[in-house]
Amino acid sequence: MAEADRKNRELSLFQAILARRSVRTYESRVLDITTIQTLLEAAVRAPTAMHEEPWAFVVVQDKPALKRLSDDAKPMFIERLLHADPPSPRVVSTFNHPDFNIFHDAGTLIIIGTKMSGAFVEADCWLAAENLMLAACAMGLGSCVVGSSLSALNTPTVKASLGIPSEFRAIAPIVVGVPRGRSPATSRKKPQVLAWMLPNVGIRDVQPS
Repeated sequence: MAEADRKNRELSLFQAILARRSVRTYESRVLDITTIQTLLEAAVRAPTAMHEEPWAFVVVQDKPALKRLSDDAKPMFIERLLHADPPSPRVVSTFNHPDFNIFHDAGTLIIIGTKMSGAFVEADCWLAAENLMLAACAMGLGSCVVGSSLSALNTPTVKASLGIPSEFRAIAPIVVGVPRGRSPATSRKKPQVLAWMLPNVGIRDVQPS
């Protein structure tokens, strides 16, 4: 590959990294099969520990099924929060509202998970998730991880209703769709470098200014 082409590709990737947002408002149109297949192809190009490629995918594009899943997941998520740090009243109120859809009315849910066990399978699935979300951003699509659906997705009843094998474990549920409007940029903390050992210098303070 020519040096100029390589730099153009790098810039394009970095632009996608900077442009990616967690999108929570979507248009009603459903993504076509070719688009979904492109996103999945990007996902499986992720790094994978031990070359296991443990990921598997479930795609849900049925709006009534997504609404039922949202209704099932909301009380489970609230119950989970109540057993951890007490959630804010605003969060409880939002999830208890009958019209709130945890999938933000998106028409496509892609569940990344695995039927395998091992030390790195979850990390591998999250790497695939990041590839998928960056590819979606580069294609002009929005995405959002919906962790509040995990408890429901891993119940036998929900698995059966979605045709998911019982041994499948959902890890990264992601909605994808055409954004409605623009999602504002959010700030990020500067990289926190705890140590940096340089050749012939040793460890020195290299915190960004």
